[in-house]
Amino acid sequence: MSCQAWPEPVVRVQALAESGLSSIPSRYVKPRSQRPTNTNTNTTYMNIPVIDLQSLSSGEDIALREETLQRVAEACREWGFFQVVNHGVSHELMRNARELWREFFDQPYELKEEYANSPNTYEGYGSRLGVSKGAILDWSDYFFLHYMPPSLRNQDKWPTLPLSLRKVISEYGEEVVKLGGRMLELMSRNLGLKEDYLMNAFGGENEIGGCLRVNFYPKCPQPDLTLGLSAHSDPGGMTILLPDDFVSGLQVRKGNHWITVNPLPNAFIINVGDQIQVTITIITLKSSNNIICTNGKFLNNILKILVYIF
Repeated sequence: MSCQAWPEPVVRVQALAESGLSSIPSRYVKPRSQRPTNTNTNTTYMNIPVIDLQSLSSGEDIALREETLQRVAEACREWGFFQVVNHGVSHELMRNARELWREFFDQPYELKEEYANSPNTYEGYGSRLGVSKGAILDWSDYFFLHYMPPSLRNQDKWPTLPLSLRKVISEYGEEVVKLGGRMLELMSRNLGLKEDYLMNAFGGENEIGGCLRVNFYPKCPQPDLTLGLSAHSDPGGMTILLPDDFVSGLQVRKGNHWITVNPLPNAFIINVGDQIQVTITIITLKSSNNIICTNGKFLNNILKILVYIF
């Protein structure tokens, strides 16, 4: 494969934010129709569904278990997004993941640049997606890693600082992949399929694909002109998002409205992605952005394990 380069010098958004500028460069100014001030946001206390998964692990109350399964089905059908609590992932591990990644982005730039990425794989420390010269950019930096299957992991791209970050990446990834497997089982059951149907459709436990992306959104002097991440639907099978503790920055579309998600403490946000849409649309489940793949084939990149930091 030929080595592809970025079409122009990469500028770190965090460096721009810390430079003290009072206005953002034109490269980050969104068209008027895409700016936050023009987003039709419903503020009538709506929020995405919240689902307690504890009954699924206890197995004592069959009626409660069936009610939980029904709530998952309704959330997928009506929203494509929902929060889960009592999900089995250690709250301490979740906090450590957020804190250590925040420490990574707080490091000197010369240390972070050792992991600078390229358009070949996007793996590593980045600030843009796509190679179109002169493109309008998002106000964010990120770190991207392949996690599953294990054969795709490139330890050279895993940061060595902070010292415990590699250990936490491994532990956090393992636990969230397990959570993703449980969610696939629930969705399979709600579709009237065997519990392992969706997992096997994505290659099975040993070949299922998964990646970790950490998005960092620096303070912006003109937040009404830009976005941390442009409107999109997720192309994978499922995204499991660990939101920031202090800022409600995620919005999801419900009909013609954009709803600001108010994350609960120690909750994950689940987004049903486009690849699962290939199967579940036929049986009434849908992704929130109504994106449907036409070829009916599953790719192995099923899980995206996101961490958002503001």
